[in-house]
Amino acid sequence: MDFYTISSWFLYATFFIYLIAIAFFGMTLGNKRSENNKSKSTKLAISFTIIGFLSQLTSYIFRWLEAGHIPVSNLFEYIYFFGMMLILSFIVIHFVYGISTLGLIALPVAIVIIGYGSVFPTEVQPLVPSLQSNWLYIHVTTVGLAQAILSISFIAGLLYLIVKVNQEKRSKETTFLELIIYGVLATIGFITITTSFGLADYEATFVKTTEDGYEQEANYELPALFAPHNSELQSEGAFESGIEAPGWMQGVDAGMKLNTLTWSLLVGLLLYGIIRLLLRKRIGATLQDKFGKINPDVVDDIMYRAIAIGFPLFTLGGLIFAAIWAQQAWGRFWGWDPKEVWALVTWLFYAVFLHLRLTRGWHGKKSAWLAVIGFSLIMFNLIVINLVIAGLHSYA
Repeated sequence: MDFYTISSWFLYATFFIYLIAIAFFGMTLGNKRSENNKSKSTKLAISFTIIGFLSQLTSYIFRWLEAGHIPVSNLFEYIYFFGMMLILSFIVIHFVYGISTLGLIALPVAIVIIGYGSVFPTEVQPLVPSLQSNWLYIHVTTVGLAQAILSISFIAGLLYLIVKVNQEKRSKETTFLELIIYGVLATIGFITITTSFGLADYEATFVKTTEDGYEQEANYELPALFAPHNSELQSEGAFESGIEAPGWMQGVDAGMKLNTLTWSLLVGLLLYGIIRLLLRKRIGATLQDKFGKINPDVVDDIMYRAIAIGFPLFTLGGLIFAAIWAQQAWGRFWGWDPKEVWALVTWLFYAVFLHLRLTRGWHGKKSAWLAVIGFSLIMFNLIVINLVIAGLHSYA
């Protein structure tokens, strides 16, 4: 049995263990249980979280042994490492602050992130020449750890908003909060739809004719709601809506990306609609009923300290170490590569956050909304910059 297979088994086990932990965290909510029972549920929840983390770490180590190098060289491996560091950060936060409810947001977010990474190719591949450097380990792992700690600020910020946003009437705050929840459900929709059709081995091939008369193939793994512009379907029996991607969306993969995005948004909307139908009120209002007894001041402190720790780490990994590696690899410390630009945008945003927090007294809701925006910048970098915008980091 090879190390890759063992790694995969531990990865599957990790998902189930985390789901069990979430169930026990859920038992800590509500007013009908005694404090003794809550304590037992909390202990079981954090115990399963630690067991799940150890299972995930074991999976990662076996993958490392199979690859012969630290596995952070492609999108799946980086997201897997990122999700693992997020769980580790939560465990540390739990033992420092003892807020078990944070796990009801931290673990689902981590599962969604790891699940998102799992839809990409998971095969172990040798390092391409541009990645054969010790700076791969230093730069990428530091950035992954920093972004995981910064993500804790989002989890704390979201929990703060759930507790403090007035749900008695509809407002801009309730709408934005529902949009955040919908964004999570759309990501779950992306994972669900791609995994489902992947298991069914669905594939549809289109041939696109370029302006120069060349033919390019596009292989869809989801039914084509949007086909590539100026293309023909080659696969018999495959679904095609007859709608082409706009002509300004150049590239053979443009229509496929639009198609995947549309499917994700539609499935997310379906999930959101089903949940709203079952609850018969806003999801945020339901969560507030469950999380209402959380101390918002403690949550606000977690949010700030996560950024106070994650920001200097991101400065090291995302700017300083990245610049040194860029000098060695490309002969310049800085270029206008999309990944570099967005790393700078993210760094400037969190610098502004700390400035407003320390000099203008931005606490509570203001800080919470900023923490949510900061996480969206991290996700934009992880998803859009990696998958849509071409650059020197496209090998990811």
